Amino acid sequence: MTLIRTATLIGATLAMGFVAGAFVLYAHTIMPGLRRTDDRTFVTAFQATDRAIINPWFMITAFGGALVLTLVAGLANRGTPALLPIAIAFGLYLVAVIITIAVNVPLNDAIKAAGDPARIDVAQVRAHFNEARWATANLVRVAASVPAFGLLAWALVLCGRASG
Repeated sequence: MTLIRTATLIGATLAMGFVAGAFVLYAHTIMPGLRRTDDRTFVTAFQATDRAIINPWFMITAFGGALVLTLVAGLANRGTPALLPIAIAFGLYLVAVIITIAVNVPLNDAIKAAGDPARIDVAQVRAHFNEARWATANLVRVAASVPAFGLLAWALVLCGRASG
């Protein structure tokens, strides 16, 4: 049972690190870089980036993996000192998932649905996209996922203490 507890917790921690890193990268690199571009570049680059991130590797190992593996790690670590930080991490990341589904995905889908930047009014599309709302929602994802990653790392320490 110790192997299952540890393995699921390691998987959850890695997946949470992947997704937290992606959210942080958007917050301090991608969106600030795009903010400085003209409307056509913004729309073109955002559409391409969003299409690229929706792939099995990211969706399974990071976005969905963090949620599923944290839940499984919590179930596997019932009755151990690691359960509380795992449960809190799960709750925090669930907030990030809800924000993603409620705010970021609809905005992403709308900008992609606007069409080819060569054939649309990119200034109107960019204004309708609402960069500030997207970036604020992403900061909430950062504020939830980074501590969740830290809590899972702490849970690994607790798991190691319990088995050592």
